[in-house]
Amino acid sequence: MRIGFGYDVHPFESGRRLMLGGIEIHGFKGLKGHSDADVLLHALTDALYGALALGDIGSHFPDTDPEYKNADSAKLLAECYGEIIDRGYEISNADITVVAERPKLQPHIAAIRERIAQLLHCECSRISVKATTSEKMGFIGREEGVAVHAVVLIKEAG
Repeated sequence: MRIGFGYDVHPFESGRRLMLGGIEIHGFKGLKGHSDADVLLHALTDALYGALALGDIGSHFPDTDPEYKNADSAKLLAECYGEIIDRGYEISNADITVVAERPKLQPHIAAIRERIAQLLHCECSRISVKATTSEKMGFIGREEGVAVHAVVLIKEAG
C-alpha cells in the first residue's frame, strides 16, 4: 500500500465557470488557473502522483504548455489514474477536504463523490469529500479563493 497527499489552492476569478470535483457549480465566480482550475481534482491528482513518487501535477501537465490551456481537469485526473493502473495499483480510498467560505458544498457533495468514483473506476464508498470553512480568517475567510487537501491510499491491484 502507498499513501499520497495533495494540496492545491486557487483564487476566484470573474468570468470563469466554477468547476469543483469534476462538476460545474452554478451561481459563483470560477477559479483562476491555466486549466479549468478544478482545485479539488488538482489536489487529488497530486495525491495520486505522490503515492508513487511520480512528481506533481505541474510536472506532468505544466501551465507553460498551451496544450493544457483551459484543459478539463477530469481528463488530467483520468490520465494520471491510468499511470497508476499501468504501474499495477488501484485506489483503495480517497479523503478530500475542501476549505472555502463559499459556495456551500453540502448540496453538491454526493455528485462530486459520484463523479470522482466514476473517474477512478471505484465504488462511491471509497471516496470521501468534506467541506469546511476557515472561520473567516485569511484569504479563504475573505472569500478570495479555495484550498483543498487530499489523501489517497492506493494498493496493488488484484
